This record gives sequence, C-alpha cells and structure tokens, in this order.
Amino acid sequence: MELPKFLLADNSNYPDDIFVLHTEFPRFIINLKDDEIEWFEDLTGEKEEDIATELADLMDKAGEFYDAEMKDLE
Repeated sequence: MELPKFLLADNSNYPDDIFVLHTEFPRFIINLKDDEIEWFEDLTGEKEEDIATELADLMDKAGEFYDAEMKDLE
C-alpha cells in the first residue's frame, strides 16, 4: 500500500488540537495548535543542523497540507 505523505489525525479527547501525521522519514506527528512534535524515528547521530532545516520545511508543509485540506472541505 502506498501511503500519502501527510494524513490528518483527530482525537475526540483533544477537540481543540489539530494533528498532522508525516508518514515518510523522518516520521512524526505534529500538533498544529502548538507545533508540538512527537518523533517516531530515532534521530540520534543525525546532524543537528540538517534536522533543524528539514524540520522547519516539514512543519511548513504540514501546515500547507492542512490549509489545503480545509479549503477542499469548504
């Protein structure tokens, strides 16, 4: 099965939170409400500067994905 790069995630226990799951390396879930990230990968040994740059880009893409999904629902 081929997974999309981003998925929306919802949980009724957290009605004000907006979760986006990134399914490719490095896999993570981000809460767009407060930009909190939970990593599913062990990034030990990766260059901190490279991770920071990639993370900033992926956070932007996650937000753009969410905005596009919401626009499509209108």
